Amino acid sequence: MSAQWTEQRLECSRFAPIRVRVHRNDSAGRATPLVLHLHGGAFTAGSVETGAAVAELLVQAGANVVSVDYPMAPANPFPSALEGAFEMLLWAYKNCPAAKNGPTFVAGEEAGGNLAAGLALMARDQRMPPLAGQILLSPMLDPCMATKSIRAAEAGPVGCKWADGWHSYLGSADKASHPYAAPLGASRLAGLAPALVVTAEDDPMHDESLSYVRRLRECGVFVEGHVLSAPTGWPDTLQRPLAPDSAWAAQLRDMFKEFFVKTAAMSNFAPLARP
Repeated sequence: MSAQWTEQRLECSRFAPIRVRVHRNDSAGRATPLVLHLHGGAFTAGSVETGAAVAELLVQAGANVVSVDYPMAPANPFPSALEGAFEMLLWAYKNCPAAKNGPTFVAGEEAGGNLAAGLALMARDQRMPPLAGQILLSPMLDPCMATKSIRAAEAGPVGCKWADGWHSYLGSADKASHPYAAPLGASRLAGLAPALVVTAEDDPMHDESLSYVRRLRECGVFVEGHVLSAPTGWPDTLQRPLAPDSAWAAQLRDMFKEFFVKTAAMSNFAPLARP
Protein backbone atom coordinates (compact mmCIF):
# COMPACT_ATOMS: atom_id res chain seq x y z
CA MET A 1 0.00 0.00 0.00
CA SER A 2 1.51 3.32 -1.04
CA ALA A 3 1.30 6.59 0.84
CA GLN A 4 2.74 10.06 0.57
CA TRP A 5 2.66 13.14 2.72
CA THR A 6 2.66 16.89 2.41
CA GLU A 7 3.10 19.58 5.05
CA GLN A 8 1.30 22.83 5.74
CA ARG A 9 1.45 25.56 8.37
CA LEU A 10 -2.04 26.58 9.36
CA GLU A 11 -3.07 29.77 11.10
CA CYS A 12 -4.37 29.27 14.61
CA SER A 13 -6.45 31.83 16.50
CA ARG A 14 -4.30 31.86 19.66
CA PHE A 15 -0.93 30.45 18.65
CA ALA A 16 1.76 30.65 16.05
CA PRO A 17 0.94 28.75 12.85
CA ILE A 18 0.65 25.02 13.53
CA ARG A 19 2.45 22.53 11.31
CA VAL A 20 0.43 19.58 10.04
CA ARG A 21 1.62 16.65 7.98
CA VAL A 22 -1.04 15.10 5.76
CA HIS A 23 -0.46 11.43 4.94
CA ARG A 24 -2.55 10.38 1.96
CA ASN A 25 -3.40 6.75 1.33
CA ASP A 26 -3.27 6.34 -2.43
CA SER A 27 -5.02 2.97 -2.24
CA ALA A 28 -7.97 4.32 -0.27
CA GLY A 29 -11.53 4.14 -1.47
CA ARG A 30 -14.25 6.77 -1.36
CA ALA A 31 -15.31 6.29 2.28
CA THR A 32 -11.77 6.29 3.68
CA PRO A 33 -11.38 7.15 7.38
CA LEU A 34 -9.72 10.46 8.19
CA VAL A 35 -7.62 10.37 11.36
CA LEU A 36 -6.31 13.40 13.23
CA HIS A 37 -3.15 12.05 14.88
CA LEU A 38 -1.30 13.48 17.90
CA HIS A 39 2.25 12.41 18.72
CA GLY A 40 3.70 11.56 22.13
CA GLY A 41 6.45 13.28 24.07
CA ALA A 42 5.09 13.87 27.59
CA PHE A 43 3.52 17.18 26.47
CA THR A 44 6.95 18.83 26.14
CA ALA A 45 8.65 17.08 23.21
CA GLY A 46 8.00 15.16 20.02
CA SER A 47 6.86 16.18 16.55
CA VAL A 48 5.20 14.89 13.42
CA GLU A 49 8.53 13.19 12.71
CA THR A 50 8.54 11.21 15.97
CA GLY A 51 4.88 10.34 15.37
CA ALA A 52 5.56 9.04 11.87
CA ALA A 53 5.56 5.35 12.84
CA VAL A 54 2.02 5.40 14.23
CA ALA A 55 0.83 7.60 11.37
CA GLU A 56 2.23 5.08 8.87
CA LEU A 57 0.47 2.19 10.61
CA LEU A 58 -2.81 4.10 10.42
CA VAL A 59 -2.23 4.67 6.70
CA GLN A 60 -1.44 0.98 6.22
CA ALA A 61 -4.72 0.19 7.99
CA GLY A 62 -6.58 2.16 5.33
CA ALA A 63 -6.80 5.74 6.62
CA ASN A 64 -5.78 9.20 5.54
CA VAL A 65 -3.95 10.87 8.42
CA VAL A 66 -3.40 14.45 9.53
CA SER A 67 -0.56 14.60 12.09
CA VAL A 68 -0.36 17.75 14.20
CA ASP A 69 2.55 19.61 15.83
CA TYR A 70 0.44 20.95 18.67
CA PRO A 71 1.68 23.73 21.04
CA MET A 72 4.15 22.41 23.62
CA ALA A 73 4.37 22.88 27.37
CA PRO A 74 5.74 24.52 29.46
CA ALA A 75 5.55 27.55 27.17
CA ASN A 76 1.98 26.57 26.30
CA PRO A 77 0.34 24.88 29.33
CA PHE A 78 -3.15 23.37 29.42
CA PRO A 79 -5.42 23.98 27.59
CA SER A 80 -3.17 25.30 24.81
CA ALA A 81 -2.30 21.96 23.18
CA LEU A 82 -5.90 20.83 23.32
CA GLU A 83 -7.28 24.06 21.91
CA GLY A 84 -4.73 24.06 19.10
CA ALA A 85 -5.50 20.42 18.30
CA PHE A 86 -9.23 21.12 18.31
CA GLU A 87 -8.77 23.91 15.76
CA MET A 88 -6.83 21.50 13.59
CA LEU A 89 -9.57 18.87 14.00
CA LEU A 90 -12.17 21.37 12.81
CA TRP A 91 -9.91 22.39 9.93
CA ALA A 92 -9.42 18.76 8.87
CA TYR A 93 -13.15 18.04 9.12
CA LYS A 94 -14.08 21.07 7.02
CA ASN A 95 -11.27 21.06 4.47
CA CYS A 96 -9.87 17.57 3.91
CA PRO A 97 -11.57 15.78 1.00
CA ALA A 98 -11.51 12.49 2.94
CA ALA A 99 -13.75 13.95 5.66
CA LYS A 100 -16.43 14.76 3.09
CA ASN A 101 -16.88 11.11 2.18
CA GLY A 102 -15.72 9.11 5.20
CA PRO A 103 -15.73 9.05 9.00
CA THR A 104 -13.45 11.15 11.20
CA PHE A 105 -11.32 9.76 14.05
CA VAL A 106 -8.87 11.10 16.60
CA ALA A 107 -5.80 9.11 17.61
CA GLY A 108 -2.70 9.57 19.72
CA GLU A 109 0.02 7.88 21.69
CA GLU A 110 1.16 8.72 25.25
CA ALA A 111 0.58 12.50 25.71
CA GLY A 112 -1.09 12.45 22.30
CA GLY A 113 -3.45 9.80 23.67
CA ASN A 114 -4.42 12.21 26.42
CA LEU A 115 -5.12 14.90 23.85
CA ALA A 116 -7.11 12.52 21.65
CA ALA A 117 -9.27 11.55 24.64
CA GLY A 118 -9.71 15.23 25.47
CA LEU A 119 -10.72 15.99 21.89
CA ALA A 120 -13.36 13.26 22.04
CA LEU A 121 -14.80 14.93 25.14
CA MET A 122 -14.73 18.35 23.48
CA ALA A 123 -16.33 17.08 20.29
CA ARG A 124 -19.13 15.48 22.31
CA ASP A 125 -19.74 18.63 24.35
CA GLN A 126 -19.62 21.01 21.37
CA ARG A 127 -21.41 18.56 19.06
CA MET A 128 -18.81 19.21 16.41
CA PRO A 129 -17.28 17.52 14.61
CA PRO A 130 -19.06 14.15 14.67
CA LEU A 131 -16.43 11.55 15.55
CA ALA A 132 -16.61 7.93 14.47
CA GLY A 133 -14.02 6.84 17.03
CA GLN A 134 -11.01 7.56 19.22
CA ILE A 135 -7.79 5.54 19.20
CA LEU A 136 -5.69 5.76 22.37
CA LEU A 137 -2.27 4.11 22.58
CA SER A 138 -0.58 4.00 25.97
CA PRO A 139 -2.50 7.17 26.89
CA MET A 140 -1.45 9.46 29.75
CA LEU A 141 -4.78 9.86 31.54
CA ASP A 142 -3.99 10.08 35.25
CA PRO A 143 -1.76 12.86 36.63
CA CYS A 144 -1.70 11.22 40.08
CA MET A 145 1.05 8.86 38.84
CA ALA A 146 0.19 6.34 41.57
CA THR A 147 -0.67 3.14 39.71
CA LYS A 148 1.13 -0.16 40.15
CA SER A 149 2.37 -0.12 36.55
CA ILE A 150 3.85 3.36 36.99
CA ARG A 151 5.62 2.25 40.16
CA ALA A 152 6.91 -0.89 38.44
CA ALA A 153 8.49 1.34 35.81
CA GLU A 154 10.24 3.22 38.60
CA ALA A 155 8.34 6.32 37.63
CA GLY A 156 6.61 8.49 40.15
CA PRO A 157 5.58 11.95 41.26
CA VAL A 158 9.01 13.51 40.68
CA GLY A 159 12.13 12.81 38.68
CA CYS A 160 10.66 11.10 35.62
CA LYS A 161 9.75 12.48 32.22
CA TRP A 162 6.03 11.71 32.60
CA ALA A 163 5.78 13.37 36.02
CA ASP A 164 7.73 16.35 34.74
CA GLY A 165 5.55 16.41 31.64
CA TRP A 166 2.35 16.46 33.68
CA HIS A 167 3.74 19.29 35.83
CA SER A 168 4.69 21.33 32.75
CA TYR A 169 1.38 20.67 31.03
CA LEU A 170 -0.95 21.38 33.95
CA GLY A 171 0.94 24.36 35.28
CA SER A 172 -0.96 24.25 38.58
CA ALA A 173 -2.47 21.44 40.63
CA ASP A 174 -6.07 22.63 40.22
CA LYS A 175 -5.93 21.86 36.48
CA ALA A 176 -5.64 18.13 37.33
CA SER A 177 -9.36 18.11 38.14
CA HIS A 178 -10.39 19.34 34.68
CA PRO A 179 -11.90 16.45 32.69
CA TYR A 180 -10.28 17.60 29.44
CA ALA A 181 -6.85 17.57 31.11
CA ALA A 182 -7.25 14.27 32.99
CA PRO A 183 -9.96 12.24 31.21
CA LEU A 184 -9.69 9.30 33.62
CA GLY A 185 -11.10 11.52 36.37
CA ALA A 186 -13.99 12.83 34.27
CA SER A 187 -17.34 12.29 35.96
CA ARG A 188 -19.29 12.19 32.68
CA LEU A 189 -18.10 9.87 29.93
CA ALA A 190 -21.43 8.81 28.42
CA GLY A 191 -22.00 9.74 24.80
CA LEU A 192 -18.36 9.58 23.72
CA ALA A 193 -17.25 8.20 20.39
CA PRO A 194 -16.34 4.48 20.31
CA ALA A 195 -12.85 3.86 21.64
CA LEU A 196 -9.92 1.58 20.88
CA VAL A 197 -7.49 1.60 23.82
CA VAL A 198 -4.23 -0.32 23.48
CA THR A 199 -1.57 -0.83 26.13
CA ALA A 200 1.11 -3.45 26.83
CA GLU A 201 2.24 -5.66 29.67
CA ASP A 202 5.40 -3.57 30.06
CA ASP A 203 3.70 -0.20 29.53
CA PRO A 204 3.87 2.23 32.49
CA MET A 205 0.41 3.48 31.43
CA HIS A 206 -0.98 -0.08 31.52
CA ASP A 207 -3.14 0.39 34.62
CA GLU A 208 -4.63 3.76 33.77
CA SER A 209 -5.37 2.57 30.22
CA LEU A 210 -7.37 -0.40 31.49
CA SER A 211 -9.08 1.74 34.12
CA TYR A 212 -10.27 4.02 31.31
CA VAL A 213 -11.56 1.02 29.38
CA ARG A 214 -13.60 0.02 32.43
CA ARG A 215 -14.90 3.55 32.99
CA LEU A 216 -15.96 3.93 29.36
CA ARG A 217 -17.68 0.56 29.39
CA GLU A 218 -19.53 1.37 32.61
CA CYS A 219 -20.78 4.58 30.99
CA GLY A 220 -22.19 2.72 27.98
CA VAL A 221 -19.44 3.69 25.50
CA PHE A 222 -18.40 1.05 22.99
CA VAL A 223 -14.77 0.31 23.79
CA GLU A 224 -12.19 -2.28 22.85
CA GLY A 225 -9.23 -2.73 25.19
CA HIS A 226 -6.12 -4.66 24.20
CA VAL A 227 -2.95 -5.57 26.10
CA LEU A 228 0.07 -6.47 23.98
CA SER A 229 2.53 -9.05 25.26
CA ALA A 230 5.88 -7.84 26.55
CA PRO A 231 8.43 -6.80 25.57
CA THR A 232 7.26 -3.79 23.59
CA GLY A 233 9.19 -0.89 25.08
CA TRP A 234 5.99 1.18 25.02
CA PRO A 235 5.44 4.08 24.98
CA ASP A 236 8.98 5.04 23.93
CA THR A 237 9.08 2.70 20.92
CA LEU A 238 5.90 4.29 19.58
CA GLN A 239 8.00 7.38 18.90
CA ARG A 240 10.78 5.64 16.97
CA PRO A 241 11.05 4.22 13.45
CA LEU A 242 9.43 0.82 13.21
CA ALA A 243 11.82 -2.10 13.58
CA PRO A 244 11.47 -4.66 10.77
CA ASP A 245 10.90 -7.46 13.32
CA SER A 246 8.40 -5.55 15.46
CA ALA A 247 5.62 -8.01 16.24
CA TRP A 248 3.44 -5.41 17.90
CA ALA A 249 3.43 -3.17 14.82
CA ALA A 250 1.60 -5.76 12.73
CA GLN A 251 -0.82 -6.41 15.60
CA LEU A 252 -1.51 -2.72 15.96
CA ARG A 253 -2.13 -2.24 12.24
CA ASP A 254 -4.65 -5.11 12.30
CA MET A 255 -6.39 -3.62 15.34
CA PHE A 256 -6.76 -0.33 13.47
CA LYS A 257 -8.24 -2.11 10.46
CA GLU A 258 -10.74 -4.02 12.57
CA PHE A 259 -11.74 -0.92 14.50
CA PHE A 260 -12.40 1.02 11.29
CA VAL A 261 -14.59 -1.84 10.04
CA LYS A 262 -16.51 -2.17 13.31
CA THR A 263 -17.18 1.52 13.73
CA ALA A 264 -18.33 1.76 10.12
CA ALA A 265 -20.85 -0.99 10.78
CA MET A 266 -22.03 0.78 13.94
CA SER A 267 -22.51 4.23 12.45
CA ASN A 268 -25.06 5.66 10.12
CA PHE A 269 -22.43 7.81 8.49
CA ALA A 270 -23.52 9.85 5.52
CA PRO A 271 -21.47 12.53 3.77
CA LEU A 272 -22.31 16.02 5.04
CA ALA A 273 -22.33 19.26 3.13
CA ARG A 274 -19.47 21.56 4.00
CA PRO A 275 -19.60 25.36 4.12
